[in-house]
Amino acid sequence: MEKVRAKFKCNSVTSFESNKNVGLSVVTDGSEENKSFANYTPNGNINLSIDNGTDAADYFEPGKEYYVDFEVVTAPEAQE
Repeated sequence: MEKVRAKFKCNSVTSFESNKNVGLSVVTDGSEENKSFANYTPNGNINLSIDNGTDAADYFEPGKEYYVDFEVVTAPEAQE
């Protein structure tokens, strides 16, 4: 298996002076695709803290859905 894809919904974005906290949870309903994802990932959460000085700070919006891809990181070969 090359990677695993999950689908999450943004539940909250909380702004602080230097960062935003983003809360996401797996999708469970709302579309046939979401029901399919829920069969494989019926429960899960992601919490992110994003620095306000980055483009990512304004990327997430409550109510929107996002794909998350999990891919094994292979260590680079040792440099000589």
